[in-house]
Amino acid sequence: MGILTKFPVLFLIALTGSSALFGQAGGNSPAKPQSHASALDAHQIVELSVAATERNWHARDDYTYIERDEDQRLDSLGHVKSENVDVTKTIVVNGAPFAQLVEHNGRPPSAEEQSKSSENLYNLEHETPQERIIRLGKEEESKSFLRDVVEAFDFQLIGEGVAAGRPAYVLRVTPHPGYRARGKYGKIFSKVEGKLWIDKQNFGWIKVDGHVTRAFSMGLFVARVQRGSHVTLEETCMGDGVWVPKRVEVRASARILFFKSLDIDRILTYSDYLLATVPYSASK
Repeated sequence: MGILTKFPVLFLIALTGSSALFGQAGGNSPAKPQSHASALDAHQIVELSVAATERNWHARDDYTYIERDEDQRLDSLGHVKSENVDVTKTIVVNGAPFAQLVEHNGRPPSAEEQSKSSENLYNLEHETPQERIIRLGKEEESKSFLRDVVEAFDFQLIGEGVAAGRPAYVLRVTPHPGYRARGKYGKIFSKVEGKLWIDKQNFGWIKVDGHVTRAFSMGLFVARVQRGSHVTLEETCMGDGVWVPKRVEVRASARILFFKSLDIDRILTYSDYLLATVPYSASK
């Protein structure tokens, strides 16, 4: 995955959060349900959303689903330079999500891609306890920068509205003045802001809308992400109250090597969620 492909994902995570992201906001005790008749401030809403976000984050690993990834790269004149469409199916293997390529640009995966996928699946199926510890450690390390996000942003309740047909709290997310960047991606936080729609019934994240307010460099200054780059996330509530991604749209502008402009138009859609009641195993 290249620098420009990683950016939308990191940007989105920075604005939407996870259990690690909001761990400090909710304190050491779990959030308790409150009467919806009482007025809630931004801190209370975020605190209640912490527990919901944590439940959702873990519960998503129990679902299989289909992801469609449409990726277009445009030049400075808006012409399509490249276009790829990947369809993958995520299954649950030994308690871990595993993505299998189903289709690439309308065609089945090549023999080489199938072989690589089979090899990765076999390795996960036969993972040793030590390999599992290493894998989980790498996953935790890849998300470690998120723990600074609570300090990096301020949350302001700006009203109530309706999103995806559900009553919602609307919060503005802005960089916290005086925040000192830490970690590899800390410098991004002061240059992005967004808006959140949080479900009033169970405090799931219905929608996120974020944009870049100041350009910043990534990849040892090889790529510079431009002001105005934009990302939206929509989630849907399953019958059991678990919130899962429905659609992610990224429109990012970047300058490569200070002179070559490139626009990214990427849409990810998720469908066919099913609870993996019977875990996948090598014996099947």
